[in-house]
Amino acid sequence: MTATRTLVSPAALARPRGRAVYWTVFTGVVLLFTLAFLFPVYWMVTGALKSPDEIARTPPTLVPERWHPDGYTDAWDLMQLPRHLGNTVVQAAGAWLCQLVLCTAAAYALSRLRPAFGKLILGGILATLMVPAQALLVPKYLTVADLPLIHTSLLNDPLAIWLPAAANAFNLYLLKRFFDHLPREVLEAAEIDGSGPLRTLWSIVLPMSRPVLGVVSIFALVAVWQDFLWPLMVFSDTDRQPISVALVQLSQNVQLTVLIAAMVIASVPMVALFLVFQRHIVAGIGAGGTKG
Repeated sequence: MTATRTLVSPAALARPRGRAVYWTVFTGVVLLFTLAFLFPVYWMVTGALKSPDEIARTPPTLVPERWHPDGYTDAWDLMQLPRHLGNTVVQAAGAWLCQLVLCTAAAYALSRLRPAFGKLILGGILATLMVPAQALLVPKYLTVADLPLIHTSLLNDPLAIWLPAAANAFNLYLLKRFFDHLPREVLEAAEIDGSGPLRTLWSIVLPMSRPVLGVVSIFALVAVWQDFLWPLMVFSDTDRQPISVALVQLSQNVQLTVLIAAMVIASVPMVALFLVFQRHIVAGIGAGGTKG
């Protein structure tokens, strides 16, 4: 049995001085990283509570001299945040559903049904990860502007967000890797009991895949929520634009404090989503690389 190598030896930790130094350094590092991550959030939240003159002052003030919470109410009303947040929720929810259904079905087929030329198809899908996203903007735009075969335009339509988002090679590969490591005995037992591929997917594979489905869901929602360039191209109608585009379009007619308040409000849903499901992100990614 080999001893575990650590930065601090067990003998040093056993002494009171060594233990005190260890916990002092550990606490200091944790506080330093916490401050580095939380200070920008604090600066943005309190910036919306300052007056326009105070936020432009040099040097800046760390704490507002006078609190102006009306910046948040002005942002909610002047920048029409309820409408644009609603647009973003519709677009993100639709993209999440399409991506979850199509990527899960494709990953299950490639992993368990073993179709002909499956490895070649997977290689072609993974090859798209090497193409810069900016290089695909023009082909995608031409496709949604005049949909092949049916020749209809999807501009100013949530489908222009949903359909491209469904073709996500990274999430498909993440799901396939997870399905590859599911216990073979369980799936073979279901097959012996007469369960077909669809029934096995619905009753056995999906319940066992909750960690990876959670992380794929988070990736899908965050990707749509923070996307700017693609919604800017496909939504020329201001009333249909998501929050990421609307903040830029309406920022020239409002005060800086109102814009900062709108940015704080727009970031709250994604921050809350991450805080609630952060453990699922680590569990889902780790589950794809370990044998279950």
